[in-house]
Amino acid sequence: MTAIADLPARDLATAIQSKAVSPVEAVDAALARIEERRDLNAFMAICADRARAEARTAEAAIMNGVLLGPLHGVPFSVKDLTNTEGVATTQGCALFADSVPAADAVAVARARAAGAILIGKTTTPEFGHKPFTEGPFFGRTLNPWNHAYTCGGSSGGAAVAVATGMGPLALGTDGGGSIRIPAACCGVVGLKATLGVIPNLQAPDLFGANSFVGPMARDVSGTQLMFEVLKGPDRRDPYGQTGALPQRVRVDGERPRIGFLLRCGNILDPEVEASVVSAMKQAEALGMIVEPIELDLVSLEPHFLVLLRSLLVARLGPHAERSPGKLDPTLLATIEAGRAYSAVDLHEAQFARTNCFLRIQDILSRFDLIASPTLSAPPLPVDLDPLGQIEIAGRDAGTIRGAWYPYTFPINLTGHPAISLPCGLSRTGLPIGLQLVGRWFEDSYLIDVASQLEASLSFKARADTKLKIGSDGADGKWPT
Repeated sequence: MTAIADLPARDLATAIQSKAVSPVEAVDAALARIEERRDLNAFMAICADRARAEARTAEAAIMNGVLLGPLHGVPFSVKDLTNTEGVATTQGCALFADSVPAADAVAVARARAAGAILIGKTTTPEFGHKPFTEGPFFGRTLNPWNHAYTCGGSSGGAAVAVATGMGPLALGTDGGGSIRIPAACCGVVGLKATLGVIPNLQAPDLFGANSFVGPMARDVSGTQLMFEVLKGPDRRDPYGQTGALPQRVRVDGERPRIGFLLRCGNILDPEVEASVVSAMKQAEALGMIVEPIELDLVSLEPHFLVLLRSLLVARLGPHAERSPGKLDPTLLATIEAGRAYSAVDLHEAQFARTNCFLRIQDILSRFDLIASPTLSAPPLPVDLDPLGQIEIAGRDAGTIRGAWYPYTFPINLTGHPAISLPCGLSRTGLPIGLQLVGRWFEDSYLIDVASQLEASLSFKARADTKLKIGSDGADGKWPT
């Protein structure tokens, strides 16, 4: 019998609604798993007392016949970049260790209104500035498949929590792939919805926003369950003004057309190539139409860096000057690099963003979806410099953003919905991810096709079946 902590989100929600599992049992199971796997260092804070109190209230509601929300009694976690009322939101940084928001972020409030129970805040690098989940404030979060390799970032704690049964649902954030990268590294599913469909009011520039909040789960069904709760308009979000736009769904007999982007100007690991090509053959076996496409995304990296670095200078420059000892050295280096940019550089980056949007729109006028690897290689070794050069397939591949995740960050700039789902394992047993990108506001269609592919791919091996995977001696401590 599957342990409660290992139940996928939809199965757990159904079990709670049918009274087969109580919210108290669900919360206790998640908290027990968190305690069991403290070695992975996935949480910044745990809300045990509050979660148990809310679980007792949720259980009483069930027994009293109260109308239940779709996530009633289901435990979930929130990445430490997203505001949670009454629970510290530190941005992964010692400077904000005592910061306790007075209100929940929109997505958190919607999840809780649907009955979900917050069990804790998951780890993130400071302000989500890099794709490895580590920092001087909390240490390093370990990949449950193999501790010698990164769990990805910046929603690394969220991905690890979901992969190992520390709650079936997690809320992550994605500013350049930060949901999809760790989802691929940990063998779970992560969704970045269309810009504005899940409002994110914490972005300091709402008009130039490229940072998203979104769901992560063990399977596509759980991701969809949470997405349905999180989506909807908010008049405070310039891109989330209306919920009246149609959400296309796949109809029986329809043959989705997929533009297959194998390379985008990058070096690709042969094992990743084999896995995603195999996934596309499965798509064809399901009746989908798959055709190769060409699109250079690597060349967008310098413009993405202008947007990322200049934003961090604007937000954190004074903190870097006053308290450099309390910030991650890699964050300080990123801020310092941003000081060299001009207003012209910033506008040119916006022009490049627009051009990328138009190129992807053109492709999606001919195809329903774009498929690609999520990452150019399986999870990277944890001891790599996240700001340095990396090798892929034994070759110098360039800097980590342009080399390892060139498929993800451009989709933040264009606002299209994208989902990462596991499609295989490397020879060393590390997960490999497949990314699907859809048209604006066709999130439901994207999720539906992903669900059909997921069933065909039959990715059976999960991190929760390998909880005691050996380590090469790596631990959750910050390297000295």
